[in-house]
Amino acid sequence: MATVRIPTPLRKLTEGKEEVSVSGATIGEIIAALEQSYPGIKARICDDSGQVRRFVNIFANDEDIRFLQNLDTPVADSDEISIVPAIAGGTGALGDTP
Repeated sequence: MATVRIPTPLRKLTEGKEEVSVSGATIGEIIAALEQSYPGIKARICDDSGQVRRFVNIFANDEDIRFLQNLDTPVADSDEISIVPAIAGGTGALGDTP
């Protein structure tokens, strides 16, 4: 199972956990597994079309998935996935209702 680091604004959905372990062969499958275990988390990470929101960065072993294969980026059981909210002014934080 891959380890997923959860940012503070999303921890209310993961029972306060900073890290969770989920299975999936791709980032897309990891997000689906997160949603199954922690309902509501996908809506905070992905937009209505299923793509990662502009203000959310996802890293697979410190590599931005946007420069890899995006949601099709392969994931191994030993990988560490980080969900990182973009730092910017204005509204639209991960904790906001989509």
